Amino acid sequence: SSGINAEYGGSAAIEAVRGLSSVDMIVMYPDGRVSDVQEQQMTSVLDDNVHVFNVEGSGDDIDIVIKPCFVDKEFAEKHNLCSINSINWSRIMVQTVHYFYAYLKLCNEDCSDEVEVIIPTGACGNVTSGIVARKMGLPIKLVCAVNSNDIVHRMLSEGVFSVGESLLTIAPAMDVQIPYNMERIWYLVSDRDTQLVSTLMEQFEESLSLPLPPTLLDQLRKTITKSCVVPDQDIRESLKKVFEEDSYLLCPHTATGVHLYVNHSSTPPQKSVVLATASVMKFEQAVSEAGVEFPEFEKVSGLMKMESRCLKMAKGENWETILRFKIEEISQNILNR
Repeated sequence: SSGINAEYGGSAAIEAVRGLSSVDMIVMYPDGRVSDVQEQQMTSVLDDNVHVFNVEGSGDDIDIVIKPCFVDKEFAEKHNLCSINSINWSRIMVQTVHYFYAYLKLCNEDCSDEVEVIIPTGACGNVTSGIVARKMGLPIKLVCAVNSNDIVHRMLSEGVFSVGESLLTIAPAMDVQIPYNMERIWYLVSDRDTQLVSTLMEQFEESLSLPLPPTLLDQLRKTITKSCVVPDQDIRESLKKVFEEDSYLLCPHTATGVHLYVNHSSTPPQKSVVLATASVMKFEQAVSEAGVEFPEFEKVSGLMKMESRCLKMAKGENWETILRFKIEEISQNILNR
């Protein structure tokens, strides 16, 4: 079988399958849109069953290439395709547990309190997990912190789901202008109205701009009660503030949520939790730009000295064709092992 990952957690997926004889992993990452450490984590794995592509585009561009491979049911079944990012429903289910864990850490003895959960938001996988937790009865309020790629904030505030320019920020895993889990979110908040969601997705894919029906928008706003755009400078300020006051190093993605908590907290005050999304070890540049001295991590120093390799998908090439060819090649190689 083959696994495809287009997330910024590609290294974690690689570690789960490297060296296996019956599973191959394809990882696609956007050129110049991950940190040096993230890139090295992926490209320094030289096992034969790991195939890493550097793609001259954005994360959204990569998602557009992957989707047809899974929509093509015959192709997906023939090659036993499985996605390791939040395209895969299993990822959503696992992350749902985080909400129950966080809630039980904060609630009172009879668990009657409502807890606000602030989510650094990109492709909306984690938000989807939170909505599932709410549907299961967990008394939580969901709040989205986004970087300058603000499609989710604009949808909630203006009522229009429309693609903007893909901007490069210091929180790269959130550099998303087409959050592919939005289809699932609409499905969940509309009480599983498949016909509505299908119609909306067809309209969106044609125009990349979709005014939402008032009833659906109302349900979204009841589910995600607040959102906030956190530009790079605010991310840096949050990084620095937390380090100076608490001696704690935030990753830039987590810092978006902390900024929202500090500057846009609920009234009256209530119990809140910010979801932390990544290790700060991967983001030396962001930490240094915030005016905080970046500590030396021995693991990172060793990693950066390792041999690396990757394949390329250049601008102008047909990336879907390249991906399908690689999958075919992998399937044949697995049969020959």
